[in-house]
Amino acid sequence: MSALFNFHSFLTVVLLVICTCTFLKMQFPTILEQKTGFRGFFWKAARIGERLSPWVAVGCFTMGVSIIFF
Repeated sequence: MSALFNFHSFLTVVLLVICTCTFLKMQFPTILEQKTGFRGFFWKAARIGERLSPWVAVGCFTMGVSIIFF
């Protein structure tokens, strides 16, 4: 089943994209400089990860617990 049709998988993919983009922006800041177009989507995901990091961390923790136990 595709991640687009399963809400739990969709949330997992969104959280992983946010975390990956934030990590890449911290390690290699020149990769995500472009704020428009296709790469702009990843810049926005990195910005969400930077500004909402406590909420993203709680989401990742909750996702991990739900994958392990449910």
